[in-house]
Amino acid sequence: MGFRLRRTGHTPRLPDLDAGEAAAGASRIGNGALTGLVVAFTVLVVVLDYLIGADLQVIPLLVVAPALASVFCTVRQTVSVAAWITGVVVVSRLLIGDTFWALSLSIGFTVLACGLGVGSCTARIRHAVEIARLRTAAGALQRQILRPLPVLTDQVFAHGLYEPIEEDRLVGGDIYEVVESPHGTRVIIGDVQGKGLAAMGTGIAVLGAFREAAIREATLTGVAGALEDAVVRHNASSAQNGETERFVTALVLGFDADGRVEAVNCGHIAPRLLHNGETRVVRLRRTSVPLGMADLSSEARTAEWFDFPSGATLLVCTDGVTEARDASGAFYPLDERLARWVRRGPREVLEALRSDLEVFTGGVRRDDIAVLALRGAPVHDGQRPGLRSGDRQAAEQLSET
Repeated sequence: MGFRLRRTGHTPRLPDLDAGEAAAGASRIGNGALTGLVVAFTVLVVVLDYLIGADLQVIPLLVVAPALASVFCTVRQTVSVAAWITGVVVVSRLLIGDTFWALSLSIGFTVLACGLGVGSCTARIRHAVEIARLRTAAGALQRQILRPLPVLTDQVFAHGLYEPIEEDRLVGGDIYEVVESPHGTRVIIGDVQGKGLAAMGTGIAVLGAFREAAIREATLTGVAGALEDAVVRHNASSAQNGETERFVTALVLGFDADGRVEAVNCGHIAPRLLHNGETRVVRLRRTSVPLGMADLSSEARTAEWFDFPSGATLLVCTDGVTEARDASGAFYPLDERLARWVRRGPREVLEALRSDLEVFTGGVRRDDIAVLALRGAPVHDGQRPGLRSGDRQAAEQLSET
């Protein structure tokens, strides 16, 4: 039987480019509401101008209307408002019998102000459309770098939480991947030293190497060795360009159908196991140095095994979770919080974790956050033991699509 990666029906579809552009240029005010507001404002200004008399002209205040329309309306709506205001100004000045020069000055000022409003509206929409295009391109790039979650393989059902610290970037220095291979499902979660585009470049190098090595290498230590070589090569290239060399903490996992997990820990945070109403830290005794630093250690990377019972959830994360701080500087108590959610499914645990982190930090994050919640999904007679009903429904939706 061949192997293939399957995705659940919960993965959001890449937004359509034309739809994004249309949304960027759409009006925030309906035509009916806009007409009512402009007419009411016009009547108010005209009445004030009449009551005050020639001592103080209020009519020039009408040019505020196209200026405001340029912020909330389409170009067509803004042009319509500008034409209406210009017409009202011309008629009002003619009715009060302004001199030729006064009339010309008033009309010229109105036309100039209305033209600036229309120009501002055009520039705003053009900028919004460009941003929409960039976001669409960034979304497509993200899907090439980080696989959308959740993901279902023959061995694992993986949910995930990913939030880069920089809101204008969809990808940060934290990385993850789930690959189904002839040797079982292999998973990586990692944290690149530093932040920004340079850290992202190192992360991309590691992900590319993992996707290839996870299928090619027969052993998990062989996968880790390929990742080490990728970081070393990337650092050598970066050094030639005057950039800082970086290391990557990573946890590489291998899942098969025997209810056990193989792990190679490259300086990363230990995983947590949620099972039978209890949560515990999986103590990995053979933690090696981060990727890119093997030359500094005389010990070779080794793999070790631990049990992964049916129905258990294995949670792996980056230090953006464990080192999150509250206003007093206290670290986030991950194990204490997980104990509260131990009887929930993977998706519910991640939702609770996201909300709790937001409250704990007061919305102030200092690092990227990546979390994977993994549940075993072996297939026996068409069933996947250990999956909750909601997860099984997602798997059935996957099979249909």
